[in-house]
Amino acid sequence: MSTERVTAVSRPAEGVLASNKVIRNTYMLLSMTLAFSAVMAFVAMAVGARPVHWLFMLAFFIGFPFLINYLRNSIWSLPLVFVFTGVMGYILGPIVGMYLSLPNGPGVVGGALASTALVFVGLSAYALITRKDFSFLGGFVFVGFLVVLAAIVANLFLAIPALSLAISSAVVLLVSAAILWDTSRMVHDGEANYVVMTVSLFANIYVLFLHLMNLFAMLTGDN
Repeated sequence: MSTERVTAVSRPAEGVLASNKVIRNTYMLLSMTLAFSAVMAFVAMAVGARPVHWLFMLAFFIGFPFLINYLRNSIWSLPLVFVFTGVMGYILGPIVGMYLSLPNGPGVVGGALASTALVFVGLSAYALITRKDFSFLGGFVFVGFLVVLAAIVANLFLAIPALSLAISSAVVLLVSAAILWDTSRMVHDGEANYVVMTVSLFANIYVLFLHLMNLFAMLTGDN
């Protein structure tokens, strides 16, 4: 009887320890990749890099994480994470430079950066402290991003400002839900991989920052 009790108690304890390790490793790697991505963005702006074609950006942003996920347990996973975040940072440089060139550019970029940090830290802290299970958001996020992706591609040809504003607003809401979902996965999924979680959270932050810049620019009349 005592052995059964010890086993029953040890299983939840092991799960908590495993989730704590995943959370710790994820945020450590995430902080390093964000710093590396920021450096690459500054490098791109310093050398006057030209904007990357949206098709390449979209294909790389969607496709490369599949490769990382496939090799998540290999020695190549960490180098690939830095390749992904470094390239995305370099791609971001010309975009940030474009916003900085607007009349209120520094305010747009600074406001978007501060808002991104506030949203990410606030939602992550809420999910970690309450330990609520947000797995029910998974389907909503997936379908929502498919719809938004189709709208983004359509608006690349239509170029309707009102649609751009609506898309960015929807993306901010979807990414917020994705942050809650991903953070909840780290807490409740005993098999969560910190490399995969890092890439997912990095992508959330990246997309959130891009669309908040667009919102700030449009709402201040600089877009």
